[in-house]
Order: sequence, then C-alpha cells, then structure tokens
Amino acid sequence: MNTIEEIKAAVSLLPLQGAGGYDLSVVGGGLAGLSLSIQAAKAGYSVILFEKEKYPFHKVCGEYISFESRDFLEDLGVPLSEMNLPEIKKLIVTAPNGKMIQSGLGLGGFGISRYTLDNQLADIAKNSGVTILEETKVNDIVFQNDQFTINTDKGEFSSKVCAGTFGKRSNIDIKWNRDFIQNKPNKLNNYIGIKYHIQINRPADTIALHNFSDGYCGISQIEENKYCLCYLTTASNLRICGNNISVLEKNILSQNIHLKKIFSSATILYPSPLTISQISFDNKTQIENHVLLIGDAAGMITPLCGNGMSMALHGSKIAFHCIDKFLSGQFSRGEMEEQYQCQWKKQFRSRLKAGRVIQRFFGKKWMTNLFIASLKPFPSLVKWLIRQTHGDPF
Repeated sequence: MNTIEEIKAAVSLLPLQGAGGYDLSVVGGGLAGLSLSIQAAKAGYSVILFEKEKYPFHKVCGEYISFESRDFLEDLGVPLSEMNLPEIKKLIVTAPNGKMIQSGLGLGGFGISRYTLDNQLADIAKNSGVTILEETKVNDIVFQNDQFTINTDKGEFSSKVCAGTFGKRSNIDIKWNRDFIQNKPNKLNNYIGIKYHIQINRPADTIALHNFSDGYCGISQIEENKYCLCYLTTASNLRICGNNISVLEKNILSQNIHLKKIFSSATILYPSPLTISQISFDNKTQIENHVLLIGDAAGMITPLCGNGMSMALHGSKIAFHCIDKFLSGQFSRGEMEEQYQCQWKKQFRSRLKAGRVIQRFFGKKWMTNLFIASLKPFPSLVKWLIRQTHGDPF
C-alpha cells in the first residue's frame, strides 16, 4: 500500500489542473499546435494539447513545405536531414487546355506527409512534457476571471493562455459564429478538398499544379517514393457530378490531358479518398475571445500558392514569442494579443492578399487558359509571383 508521502509525491508530478491550471492550452494538434506546444514545454511551461483524432492519421493537405521552415523544424527535433526526403526545386503549372508553364522555385522545398510529420512532432511534444489528450473533442472555450476553461468530452481544464489551432473550420468556429462562417458563398469559400497518396512515375524534384474547370490539382513527391495528389474544387462542381468523386475526376478533372494521364496511370494507395468540405479563404481574425488563433484558424493561403504548412509553423513561432513575454510577466494580456496580431499581419497579410488575387485568375476555363498563356513569355513574372507567396527562413 502506498504511503501518504508517496501519494503526495506522485500527485506533485501530475500537470496542474484546477486553480491556476496549465500555463498554456492548445486546441488542435496539427503543425501549428504541436510546434507551439513543443516550444512552450521546452521553455519550462506546463502545456496541454487537445486533438480529436489519434496519431498517426492522414490529413487533406498538399504536403509541400518550403525550405524557409527547415531549420525551425530541425530545431524542434525533427531529423529532416536523416529522412531522405525529396527536394522540390521546380514548378509546373498547366491550364485546362493543357498549355504549360515551367519555373524554378527559388528557395524550393521538400515533401513529407502529414501522417509522418505530425506523428513525429507529437512524439517530440510528449517527450518534451506536453500532456496530449487524443480522441478528445473540445466543445467550448470560455474566458473568465483572467483564465480559460476548456470544456471537453473528457472534462474541464483550465489555463492562463489558450491557442486555437483547430484548422480550416471547426465546431468552435461555428459556436463562436466567426465572421467567415457568416459569409455567403463566393469565389473564396465553399470549396472541397480531396487527397490521395499514389504511386506514379514522374520527376521527384517537381511540383505540378494542374488546373481544370473551377479547381486545381497539386502533385508532388513525399517520403518512400509516394506522391501526394490533392485537389481543390467548388462544392457545385461535385454536385453536378451527382456528389460522386469518381465521376468528378472522369468528367471534369480529366478534361486536362495531364490529369487524365495521371488518373489513368497512377496506383492509388488509399482505399477511399480523404475529403474535407466548406473550405474558406475569406479573411479571418487572429484573436477571438482572447484566444490566439494560429495556422489555418487565423487565415488560409490558397493552396494554388502552396506553403500553408510553413505559415502554420512560422505562426507558432510568432505566437510563442508573445506568449512567453506574457507568462514571464513582460507583457500584459492586451500587449500579448496586440503584438501577436501585429506580427502575424506583418509576416502574412501580403502573402494572403497575393494568394487571393492570384486565385481570382483561376476557375473559369477561358480565364485560366488566358492567364497561363499570358505568363508563358514572361518567366521573370512567374518567379516574382512565386516569391509573393513564400517567406524567408525563420
């Protein structure tokens, strides 16, 4: 039987709950949430993270990361240099009519699946002292008396700071009735995303973006000689195909001869595609109810421009700097929130704006065909557009 002293010692090792609670709670265990958790735990703060799925798991994502994030990920503990990942240096963009432009990618990037990367980060977070509650749904986040109460299906937890890293669209967004939820369907929202892992014979150093009517499809190599194929299209495109993904791919995507060749020659490694709906690229806020929003919860860059993974990682670094100042007594809560919003907008607002502008040239077949044809004689303009959606190493 344990002595009273042994019980007290064991209890003292448990993460704090109740009065005072954790220093930081993180709602969502994707790239932004995991990388923020690791930074905070390594700095000595008590951290709890809530994830509705169980690691490892697949996510709808293009799975391309620019090299701006490489040093940051390795500093977190991800052994990228030992993983033999494909380096991606070239870009191909095709129009619905099959016309093509090619360009170098400048800084370039690498391919890695979310299945692998998120699981690596989750292991690092656990080993760093983060309490991770998997298969846990967060129902609400309430700020009162200068602390947060996180209501979950596994009980209530409290924290001094809360970060929302719950992705593109969540039940919390709906509960809070965020502005982008209220927007009527337009050219920047109501998209669906569909992803496969495939095997195919194609250049490992090249990412391709193939356009079709009201959508585009990205393909690039990830680990183990697999390729990520991920496409985005409007919900109406799926409806006119009887909500049948196979019909959508045969009747609409395959009108682009490059996509027709891919779908006819690729070996699909998933028993069924991964899907996500109601994707919005409308403007979002970075603070809601005193919760710091990071990654896709704070704002999404159009996948046509790539690099959302790097934005999530960089956003976590910006957020941690501000959270650290608050928890160490150097910032008030208001200063923490103000500085986070200011630094986030400084880093990403121009990227998001460029992405939305470029997005508007894609969709209608004639417009996309004309845009690609107009860019073809001006390779320097293509490289300039790429630079607008990528950042510097951080």
